[in-house]
Amino acid sequence: MNSNSLILEAKKAMEKAYAPYSKFKVGAAVLLEDGTIIHGANIENSSYGLSNCAERSALFSTISQGFDTKKIKGIAIIGDTKDAISPCGACRQVIRELVPKNAVIYLCNLDGKVIETNIDELLPFSFDLFEDSK
Repeated sequence: MNSNSLILEAKKAMEKAYAPYSKFKVGAAVLLEDGTIIHGANIENSSYGLSNCAERSALFSTISQGFDTKKIKGIAIIGDTKDAISPCGACRQVIRELVPKNAVIYLCNLDGKVIETNIDELLPFSFDLFEDSK
């Protein structure tokens, strides 16, 4: 699967978002080694602290569906932003712990802007308790 296909999957995921308060929909798509795609969308709650971002929804779904996160090849994240979307700090830490270092991360917007990055660039100087297990 190429980057454009993964980004299109993230856009499909974005359509599933539940964002009645902010109206800001975000989608994420995780690509596994075997070609499996896992969608994630942001899910809001009137108590904002109980909301969940698209990135974490996709990664948590990957685990809850029984997939091994070590098999993640890439993740695409998309939103209706001026520039390519940027994950929040909580999502960056979750990505750091669950996504392999060699996985590609695509940060995108609906206008076609794409930044290809990796976790070391996204969260430099990070702490990872499980570094040796990846």
